[in-house]
Amino acid sequence: MKVCIPVEEDRGLESMPYNHFGSAPYFLIYDMEKGEIKAIKNEDLHHEHGMCQPLKALGGERVDAILVGGIGAGALMKLNNQGVKAYRVANETLINNLELLKKCQLPEFSVDNSCSNHDCGH
Repeated sequence: MKVCIPVEEDRGLESMPYNHFGSAPYFLIYDMEKGEIKAIKNEDLHHEHGMCQPLKALGGERVDAILVGGIGAGALMKLNNQGVKAYRVANETLINNLELLKKCQLPEFSVDNSCSNHDCGH
């Protein structure tokens, strides 16, 4: 499983997840089977509000899940249509959130609990 974690800065497994998918400067892609991590720049960072193109943002990188503090409904629907699930992170490091994901202890985002108009409490 490949997991994408939006971050402000790359500190590897000690990185802190970013609070909003579309405005994160970088994405860390973690391959849970191989234990490999790589950083990619957000290729859609300066999009208009509500116009996030998640696949463009990921530079074409295919992932199975997103771990993030918040995500807009439009981006979430586009990701879900590609079979990608998004999970709300705990306010902990990347490695801790990956462990919570393995234990099925991170709540999945739905359109009902996604961000709208940047008013999602993060």
